[in-house]
Amino acid sequence: MANFLIRRVVQIIIITLVAAFISYMLFYIAPGGPLQQLREIAQGGKNRLDPGAVERVMKRGDLDLYHIPRFTRWLIGEPRGPIVINGQEMFGGMQIGCLQEGKAQLVYADGSVVETNCIQPVYLRDLTDPQRRISNGVLRGDFGASQQILRDRPVMDLIRTRIMPTLLLMGISSLLALAISIPIGVISAVKQYSRFDYIVTTLTFFGSSMPTLFLGIMGILLFSLTFKDLGLPYLPPQLATSNADVTVPLFGAIEAESLGDRIWHLILPVTVLTLVSLTGWTRFIRSSMLEVLRQDYVRTARAKGLAERLVISKHAFRNALIPFITLAVGIIPALFGGAIITETIFSWPGLGRLFYDSLVRSDYPVSMAILLISTVLTLFSFLLADILYTVVDPRIRMS
Repeated sequence: MANFLIRRVVQIIIITLVAAFISYMLFYIAPGGPLQQLREIAQGGKNRLDPGAVERVMKRGDLDLYHIPRFTRWLIGEPRGPIVINGQEMFGGMQIGCLQEGKAQLVYADGSVVETNCIQPVYLRDLTDPQRRISNGVLRGDFGASQQILRDRPVMDLIRTRIMPTLLLMGISSLLALAISIPIGVISAVKQYSRFDYIVTTLTFFGSSMPTLFLGIMGILLFSLTFKDLGLPYLPPQLATSNADVTVPLFGAIEAESLGDRIWHLILPVTVLTLVSLTGWTRFIRSSMLEVLRQDYVRTARAKGLAERLVISKHAFRNALIPFITLAVGIIPALFGGAIITETIFSWPGLGRLFYDSLVRSDYPVSMAILLISTVLTLFSFLLADILYTVVDPRIRMS
């Protein structure tokens, strides 16, 4: 057991580092980026590409460094220096050349020149440059600062303000989906080819074919706009709370930011997410139960005269949960990452919407923070699944 856990933790660390490096590189070589807005202004003829503005943007995101040192600074906060060696161009941003004894020039990529000491090495932390933020590194809990959404605000502050709405939304919808899909899937499998089974199968196939985007938009059009126009009790189309007190037919007066207001705003997005998860999980549980019910040990249990309830609950259902565990542990990273499409449709102030905004606005520190944390949670959820296998099925051993 201990050897297995140590081996898996080492694998998780290696995979996380590789995934973080690949993701980091892909973000910065992808079209767009922090300089895209300046390039669009220059191409539009509104203004020339200001070298000073380019330098400030590059310093803010460490874009004047080579890829490897830029990644290591983001990950561990190093190297902080020295960044210049006489006559050598370092990190792609600046180079030094001695003018006379004790003097040197730092030449930036845009051609600007700064005189400095040629004898003593120059460290990034010693540069009097307000545009450059020295990160302590991800391993020390410093994911850097937001470059676009809330400029110069620590990324972890943004995540803290968005994590509770996401946990609330994903937690409620996941619990509802599990509570409904498990009994429906089991009953549908036990009563195979019955009227109940045909109805469940038809509804789940129909629900599985409906994308989240379609369900969300149709929900807004029907329960928000149409119901409101008809004078029926309607649901809010966006946000987590109201900006002002409202009066809704049947519901009555709803005070802004009250508990009733929060529940009112939760109903529609939670329903959409629950339906999306419910259809897939119900079919999965039904298929898993049908496979188990055909096994010899289930027929043997029935032949021994055990009650059908015991056969289903003790012999069939427990073994049917083994493949379902892999699907269920996926809830863990989803609780943090959120539902990007649903949160975007309903303007829900969660991590999914934050991730979408960071991609659209090329706020790479925010994107990388959410992506890295989701990757770690996904890998540890797989480890948890392996442990749960041994709990559900005693025949499985870790080695």
